[in-house]
Amino acid sequence: MSCEVLVLYYSRFGAVREMAQLVARGVGEVRGAAAKIRTVPAVSAVSEATAPPVPGDGPPYVELADLQSCAALALGSPTRFGNMAAPLKHFLDSTSALWLSGALAGKPAAVFTSTSTMHGGQESTLLSMMLPLFHHGMLLVGLPYTEADLTATASGGTPYGASHTAGVRNDLPLTEHEKRLCLALGRRLARLAVKLA
Repeated sequence: MSCEVLVLYYSRFGAVREMAQLVARGVGEVRGAAAKIRTVPAVSAVSEATAPPVPGDGPPYVELADLQSCAALALGSPTRFGNMAAPLKHFLDSTSALWLSGALAGKPAAVFTSTSTMHGGQESTLLSMMLPLFHHGMLLVGLPYTEADLTATASGGTPYGASHTAGVRNDLPLTEHEKRLCLALGRRLARLAVKLA
């Protein structure tokens, strides 16, 4: 039986979605680990608006049971003013029952993000995503400088987690450095999950 690594993300323009797929691929490269990709619905300003129970395309919406049963968590979000996007925060705010039971305590976790500009808050967003995970008692995994791409990149990439600079029109593709760092983050998270299992 393999360790299930939940790759949970919100993406508006597709960059974080692509990063999630790469992190999941990295997870899949580790013997004894398998990735499960999930997303969250958008948050509407209209109080009566609801998302369909199943998204029109892409992975299914996450359920609390997905978090409870996973061996590890990779969490991804675009940057919104130096913070995680509201849909992901909204979902995390609903995890109190898991916090009360300690369901996530001791499980490894990692984070990844995409911004429009180089200095658009990548590191502060990654740190903001870590805070609720620390409260849940999770073990945070970053990217060590033994990853050569971390010092070679001229776009995204931080020791706090994988990142991408998408451009103000969200039209810049992931660079080779950014792709390799996403894969490396997935592998690193999966290796720890397998060791802890």
